Amino acid sequence: MIVDRHSKIAFLGMGLMGSRMATRLIQAGFDVAVWNRTATACDELIDSGASSLELAHIGQYPVILSCLADDHAVASVYAQIEPYLQAQQVMVDFSSLSVKQTQILAQQAAQKQVVWIDSPVSGGTAGAELGTLVIFAGGDAQTIQDLTLIYNVLSQRVTRMGETGTGQATKICNQLIVAANSTLIAEAVALAGLAGVDTRLLAPALAGGFADSKPFQILAPRMASHSFEPVQWKVQTLSKDLNNAIQLATECELQIPVAQQALNQLQAHQANGFAEKDLATIIQHVEAE
Repeated sequence: MIVDRHSKIAFLGMGLMGSRMATRLIQAGFDVAVWNRTATACDELIDSGASSLELAHIGQYPVILSCLADDHAVASVYAQIEPYLQAQQVMVDFSSLSVKQTQILAQQAAQKQVVWIDSPVSGGTAGAELGTLVIFAGGDAQTIQDLTLIYNVLSQRVTRMGETGTGQATKICNQLIVAANSTLIAEAVALAGLAGVDTRLLAPALAGGFADSKPFQILAPRMASHSFEPVQWKVQTLSKDLNNAIQLATECELQIPVAQQALNQLQAHQANGFAEKDLATIIQHVEAE
């Protein structure tokens, strides 16, 4: 498969990440058709030069990109497009899914002679906007190499982690660290505040030290000032990712109690009406306990 600037791309899912990634591809000169379950989410991209995608015409696009919410969303959309898929198409899934669901979908795609590449990303909305995401790819090595032109617009680095599903397994481990870390950051900010620290100074004070990280630099200032807009990471997204980690650990017969505790906190926070809110709001859950 040869991918160049003239390759037609179908992009499914115009959420926080997908819309920013599609925008970069449009700005780079690719021919991009966009689709979202709620069609109005595509309006801004169509105004920027994208075309509107009819799912029944998806067979006309050699490369299909998807960035959807979860296992159910990807399986549902795949079921809608499967009748229209053509042999030799490539489906690149940027969504964060369970390993099991990814392997099931890849097998279904293979029956249509469609190549499935799991390509979950890390770097948040800022990384999607700037094209500095890191991508964990699983699947056929040559196909991943063939996608370089597209990957280069979206990311600073793509690493092939192994066969189908290994990209998702890597993302799950990435999210395990991020999500569990976020609850610890909230506890640290809350504790520092109660101990008399001006918590607005935590991020610059700890910068470059062993406790520093990108999530810390993003979350700590927001937690300190209780500034939760715009939404950068949804609570329900991290909760879903941690749940995938617990599920994968169970399948691998590994106990991960720290992750389980973090998941309990996120799920309790989500149940209090914060599912669609920013991850930084977990500070409110910690402060209320």
